[in-house]
Amino acid sequence: MRKTIVAPSILSADFSKLGEEIANLRDAGCERIHVDVMDGQFVPNISFGAPVVKQVRKMFPDMIFDAHLMIIDPIKYVEDFAKIGCDIIIVHIESLSGGRECLEKIHSLGCKAGISIKPKTPAEAILPLVDLLDEVLVMSVEPGFGGQSYIEGSEQKIAEVRKILDENGKQDAIVSVDGGINDETGMLCKNAGCEVLVAGSWIFGATNREERLHLFD
Repeated sequence: MRKTIVAPSILSADFSKLGEEIANLRDAGCERIHVDVMDGQFVPNISFGAPVVKQVRKMFPDMIFDAHLMIIDPIKYVEDFAKIGCDIIIVHIESLSGGRECLEKIHSLGCKAGISIKPKTPAEAILPLVDLLDEVLVMSVEPGFGGQSYIEGSEQKIAEVRKILDENGKQDAIVSVDGGINDETGMLCKNAGCEVLVAGSWIFGATNREERLHLFD
């Protein structure tokens, strides 16, 4: 079985001490930080942009940072997130007009490229872009807000995505999931073939963050 890690979403962190929050996670063995970028148009919420990420990224050069762009016309902004050091840039298939162009641009900037799909978007939607994918992020909640409950059956879509990738020569591509992750749902997703579990309040609200970060090792 593939290794499964937890990637904390800093959307749930205490922004008055964001550097301390990430340092705490790093010291607990966290490998990857998930950055939710929302524009108030593609999703009904606004979070933060590249300047905020830039400040914390330079403090933690050895951690993996992924930018999840829940925005309209992401191709206009991928360069900003590449320049500040994001390792992986994930865009929503539902927001793309020229999907291949966007993913190719991400690669040209030296970053790994990912696609995210909303709960109502079928796994098959990734097929036209599958050859360019380094990662597929399955949303197990409707994007836009933290603290939502896991949509039952999301693990079935994870398994479908994993099968599509494997059948199309993309065995090295990662399947990740975002939304409502906890002890139980995380294990469902891991068993379905998920390698990265994005978690917000479940990590940042934990008494023992280290235990939860390594629960699915």
